[in-house]
Amino acid sequence: MLPTRHRMRRSDEFSGAVRRGARSGASRLVVHLRVTEEADREGAPVLVGFIVPKAVGIAVHRNRVKRRLRALMRERVTTLQPGTSVVVRALAAADGASSAELARDLDAGIAGARSRAEGRRAREQSRS
Repeated sequence: MLPTRHRMRRSDEFSGAVRRGARSGASRLVVHLRVTEEADREGAPVLVGFIVPKAVGIAVHRNRVKRRLRALMRERVTTLQPGTSVVVRALAAADGASSAELARDLDAGIAGARSRAEGRRAREQSRS
């Protein structure tokens, strides 16, 4: 289970990561990653949220996908910079996927979104 301090709870946390974060997708998942201003402060938690729409399937299937994603993110949350916000959106293909397939897509999504976020941050700092 993902520790409580790493869970997104407010809608503004979700919308901030989705709207202002870097996005990267795979066949089963889309990852939105935003490095906030708090990232420079030590001790700011990594916040993780999940979006599993009805397109994924009935409630039992959506909850299973969400549980798998939570378990996978628990292993990866320590690799992210403090103050980072991550939203993982499951796509319809996530329903029949194994945990290994979800892990591959999650790793690819995090890597892609992280490189895009770092590129954005570098461009913004060069403009300053």
